[in-house]
Amino acid sequence: MKFKRWDRKGCHSEVVGTMVAAGIPRLAAMVLCARGINTPQKASAFLADGPEQFWDPFLLRDMDRAVARIEQALSAGEQMAVYGDYDVDGITSTTLLSHYLTGRGGRVIPYIPDRMEEGYGLGRPALDVLRQEGVTLVITVDCGITAVEEVAYARTLGMDVVVTDHHECKEVLPPAAAVVDPHRRDCSYPFDSLAGVGVALKVVLALGGKEREQELLDAYADLAAVGTVADVMCLTGENRTLVRMGLGKLQAPGRPGLAALIRESGVESQAITSTTVGYTLAPRINAAGRMGQARVALELLMTSDPARGEELAVRLCALNKERQAIEGEIFDQCLARLACIPAEKRRGIVLADGSWHQRVVGIVASRLSERFCAPAFMICLSEGRGKGSCRSFGGFNLFRALERCADLLEGFGGHALAAGFTIEEANIPAFARRINQLVEEFSKGEELVSVLEVDAEIDQVSTLVEEEIQALSILEPFGAGNPKPVFTLSGATVLSLGDVGGGRHLKMRVTRCNRSFDTIFFSTTAADADLSAGDKVDIAFYPQINEYRGNRTVQLLVTDLRPALTRAQVERALFERFYRGEEITSDEARSLLPSREEFVVLWRYLSGHSGQVEETIPRLAKNVARLAGRRETYMRTMVCLEVMDERGLIHVDHGSDHLRISTCQVAGKVDLEASHIMRRLRQITGR
Repeated sequence: MKFKRWDRKGCHSEVVGTMVAAGIPRLAAMVLCARGINTPQKASAFLADGPEQFWDPFLLRDMDRAVARIEQALSAGEQMAVYGDYDVDGITSTTLLSHYLTGRGGRVIPYIPDRMEEGYGLGRPALDVLRQEGVTLVITVDCGITAVEEVAYARTLGMDVVVTDHHECKEVLPPAAAVVDPHRRDCSYPFDSLAGVGVALKVVLALGGKEREQELLDAYADLAAVGTVADVMCLTGENRTLVRMGLGKLQAPGRPGLAALIRESGVESQAITSTTVGYTLAPRINAAGRMGQARVALELLMTSDPARGEELAVRLCALNKERQAIEGEIFDQCLARLACIPAEKRRGIVLADGSWHQRVVGIVASRLSERFCAPAFMICLSEGRGKGSCRSFGGFNLFRALERCADLLEGFGGHALAAGFTIEEANIPAFARRINQLVEEFSKGEELVSVLEVDAEIDQVSTLVEEEIQALSILEPFGAGNPKPVFTLSGATVLSLGDVGGGRHLKMRVTRCNRSFDTIFFSTTAADADLSAGDKVDIAFYPQINEYRGNRTVQLLVTDLRPALTRAQVERALFERFYRGEEITSDEARSLLPSREEFVVLWRYLSGHSGQVEETIPRLAKNVARLAGRRETYMRTMVCLEVMDERGLIHVDHGSDHLRISTCQVAGKVDLEASHIMRRLRQITGR
């Protein structure tokens, strides 16, 4: 329903068994194996989350120069400014570094630019204001890597700049006292997926020294976790360790503002997970920046007064509701406009308008990219110029695309999945054509489609028990690079269904193999699903434990569902996966591997029709099976045909709905086992 294609990764039962024998719970082992973490040693390395996972901050290029300049400012009592960004990553970065420097006795001005008045990044007017405040050192966080001219301007004002950022670099770096960014081409830091707040934390760890590392991690892991999750950074390596540590701190938050926000958001009684941060806390913090009041969120994170924290949390939640209303209105306008544009002309969505709210178009771009399976570029117009926000889809690299549109742009910055740019209104039509051309090249002319990555099929429903489901928590935190696991349950029968939550969500009870489960499918109704009791469905889901009035039951949190595939459709899908060269499991390979008898029966059937057969594949499989006296199998019949075609025994022409098969004259005996298809199947099965 929601995804056009389900892609299931390979999950070898023998490997899973080895992992289970090593002490890894079965469901978790299935997920790890599907993601290529297929030995106990690899699993141990992935699951490790101690401080030893952190790399030395001085491995970051220019970190020594950054520390030297900041220490100089601290010693001399210089007025410093920590210059951030108005999103969650920027606000947490600004809070973290400002708090640390103040604690060291530094004179610090935390500065967040206004989204509408100043825009993103280091700006000349802001530098003028800061110089008037006596600032002699500006430290950027989560911004500055492309601010070549602005940093040069700061130097003319007598100010040094230390740039700390995590966005993609251009060819020329700013002429700063130090430029700390893991994406620098001359930086050999082993982990390049730090958020802006992660880089800021590295600066603090470098300033504090190895002996204070644990103390500083305890103090700032909460902020680092919130910023890292909110900026959708890859949750592997250092980020996984950092976020796990930070989520632990958020269970009993020490910052009055964060504690108040958790209460006001209604999640105080729940375990705070990466999902809580990403979908509940981060949008409220982000709302402040989007509505031009980023300093409200900054004060919320920095305040030590619980009463003030409560006031600010209430305000943030109100701003978030206002943001949602504006976003919904713009989204509806975009849907109406896109309905009039042919699909082939919107491989990349480029829309512009003078009435849109600059602060929320990034979220609208995200929703449009998901809805239409295309990268989306939203441009707010004012006085002949446009400010754009864009979001990726299907792996399309936005930063590289904007680089190839640089001749049409006034400026741009960001990374592969999210970016921003400025453009003259007159250049927008040419920009739209260029983007569509780039998406066409990227997709090789094929339509980009929504794909659900499935980790494993649940063959034994006895695996879905509370102990196994709870053990999935060892894989947390979930997010980019480590998504929440998705399992499938095929051929489940719908016992009952109905809408809940004010008619917005679908609740079903399904059964398979004499075991019944409650399911919940958010933002989908019974009418959307077009299902009735008695229907058979394939369900993609994440299992969870639902507690209600003291009773704990297994519940399937549905990601997607579809009418159950017939046996023939399942077999066909498996054969096509194998034929495309995708990874399959040893069990699946065994089901594809034909016996010598099946080759013999098929050859007799083809030879008995004067060497010419024209049939649909299902009918051919059925006729051959009848001759052999066994159940027909679509997939093994197809394997036999492909092997015999490869070895020159037959020639197969594939029509739109049928096959035309001709037998060939061959001299001598043909070794079918020499076929690369048979060799591949033997290799997978180990036979």
